[in-house]
Amino acid sequence: MGVFERLARRELLVVTGKGGVGKTAVAAALGLSLARAGRRVLVVEVDPRENVHRMLGVPPSGGEILPAGPRLWVQNLKPRQVLDQVIREQVKIEFLVQRVLSSSGYEQFSAAAPGLKELAVLGHALRLHRGREPGAPELDVVILDAPATGHGVTLLTAPRLVSEVIHQGPFGRMAGELADWMADPGRSGVVVVTQAEEMPVEEALELVDTLADRFGRGPELLVVNGLYPPLDGAVGAEDPIVDLWRRRRGINDRELAELKAHWQGPTVELPQLPLDSGPDLIAALKSCLLERPWS
Repeated sequence: MGVFERLARRELLVVTGKGGVGKTAVAAALGLSLARAGRRVLVVEVDPRENVHRMLGVPPSGGEILPAGPRLWVQNLKPRQVLDQVIREQVKIEFLVQRVLSSSGYEQFSAAAPGLKELAVLGHALRLHRGREPGAPELDVVILDAPATGHGVTLLTAPRLVSEVIHQGPFGRMAGELADWMADPGRSGVVVVTQAEEMPVEEALELVDTLADRFGRGPELLVVNGLYPPLDGAVGAEDPIVDLWRRRRGINDRELAELKAHWQGPTVELPQLPLDSGPDLIAALKSCLLERPWS
């Protein structure tokens, strides 16, 4: 079974990487690719600035699940809303629900408790996959456009850490269920996005090591985004712009070698494209994902 086919069988794919490497664009393109392959896919982003809707040419989500094409949906998730929903399900009596939600204790707990927002994000993904969200479409795959590397690691490790501390109550049960889900390589997976530049490569390799240390496995795929295409040596020899391009490609080649020296797992390389962020860029990246070899 190929790498793409293995990704398509996952229930959850967490896409993470250093800020600015095109993580959201890759998450959107991967969602579009899996949807075109017949899977029912939701791309969830946690960033309150809402970027993924622009990538796929749909209105802002505002927290709702919106269709973005055949078998493809998007949602901008607000973790506090998910926590509030957990309270509603557990307390059930509306006036008591409102008392809890408006209390200063709950306000402080929801804002400051370590790992709670991360549990909310992953718990929402699990509920969606299991059909527990009223009005949500039936889904095969949830793609989570996760926070940048450091916060992404916190997201991935939160269920196990919380489950080791909290054993009772709704959040304890949620943490245990999520820890099992995240630990199962047949159900969840991580896609790391980087660029062939020094700092992004360094963070990507650190993330690979962290996954091996804390999960006992690596990412399912490493995506190298925004590569400068190589130039023929005779092209534009005296042109300073071409010379700059050639030097940027030299940096790419050096960092690709660094990546390959430390990571022998599945990798796909995506080119720098002369397109603005939006549906045309995502369609082009989708074609690259489906047509380029995954080493």
